Amino acid sequence: MEVAALVALTLLLGALLILVALAVGRQKGETREDTEQTTDSAAEDNVTKALASKKQKPEKQRTRKEKAQQHSFSHPLLAASLKSHSGNVTCLDFSSNGKYLASCADDRTVRIWSTKDFLDREHKCLRANVELDHATLVRFSPDSRAFITWLANGDTIRIFKMIKKEDGSLTFKAAPEDFPQKHKAGILNIGIAETGKFIMSASTDTSIHIWDLKGDILASINTNQITNSYAAISPCGRFVASCGFTPDVKVWEVCFGKGGEFKEVARAFDLKGHSAGVHSFAFSNDSHRMVTVSKDRTWKLWNTDVEYKKQQDPYLLKTVPCQSSEGSRVALSPDGRVVAISDGCNVAIYNAGSGQLEEELHGVHSEEITDLRFDINGRFLVCSGDRAIRVFHNAPGYRAAIRDMQDMLKKAQNEAMKQRLQQQITEAQSALDTVLAAPVD
Repeated sequence: MEVAALVALTLLLGALLILVALAVGRQKGETREDTEQTTDSAAEDNVTKALASKKQKPEKQRTRKEKAQQHSFSHPLLAASLKSHSGNVTCLDFSSNGKYLASCADDRTVRIWSTKDFLDREHKCLRANVELDHATLVRFSPDSRAFITWLANGDTIRIFKMIKKEDGSLTFKAAPEDFPQKHKAGILNIGIAETGKFIMSASTDTSIHIWDLKGDILASINTNQITNSYAAISPCGRFVASCGFTPDVKVWEVCFGKGGEFKEVARAFDLKGHSAGVHSFAFSNDSHRMVTVSKDRTWKLWNTDVEYKKQQDPYLLKTVPCQSSEGSRVALSPDGRVVAISDGCNVAIYNAGSGQLEEELHGVHSEEITDLRFDINGRFLVCSGDRAIRVFHNAPGYRAAIRDMQDMLKKAQNEAMKQRLQQQITEAQSALDTVLAAPVD
């Protein structure tokens, strides 16, 4: 009896153990299934996220492309928009032979454009690469066979030669060595004298350096203007001028001997009359006129055709109210008839003789205008600010020339002179009519 009870108890315990084992096994299986389901679910989530990410990437790329789109602008006087740069254009310069326009941008290139293509539908250009740096300023040499640049990271001047190939095309070769680093503050402008005798560089402190063409400093000028805002060489190649925090423009003559040797930098004259600091200035092509634009919100036209060595001072011709701001640029047409002033993204164009506002160009660029200048023939006004270069017909220049010739015609007494003036008026009016009738680029 006891043996039977013991056997029954043993069987019962064995059954219980088997049941426990089965239960534990089932629980492990469920746990494994849950884990696998969780893993599968996580994998599915990752795949879903990856797919979603792939779907989102094109949207981000599209957004970047949208940001890179060119700023659209149109105006009846717009002759062309030059659009080969992939970075913002910082500086422009026309060659003295009138054939080329140079532009530099933060895309590590300098572009050389043919001015005869401005009115064509396609605007081709030649590219000079700026190795391991980018140029912020560019200026042609007087013979139009080379140009100099200011290097943003190198803080120095680099010379490029323009070499003509056998097929007539141009290639560019950088000089083996850059100029030494001498400036201690940010650079404002550089230039080469039309005489080919010196190079100028000016910085935002009060420093201007005069260099020979080999990279040696001939002289250094302290402008004593607290800070410089602009500096340039006159088109005649004799003078260097600067403006800044003080309300005057200072002009020096860079003097050379009869044998071409450097002598000295002598103070020539000042332009005094503004009531606040001067943003910028420009010369006429013969250096007989200068225009200045100031924080006092006026521009002034000056006669600088004086013999300063005989104590003659420049005299003020006109003062005109205008809109201006920090960074405003001013351009004077080669014949001195037209003044153009930038204010942010806008340009205002005035008749220099009467002071009358002729044209207002709003939203020319998507960013602040960085450069503004007329071509050497006075046919076009160009400006830069974003990735595009805007080229405008100088219609105000045509109008001013026609008015001047009409005044001369009234005073003319010689019949041959009258006929010649009448013919010139007819030709200028025809050119103006063609400009105004031209389709907008």
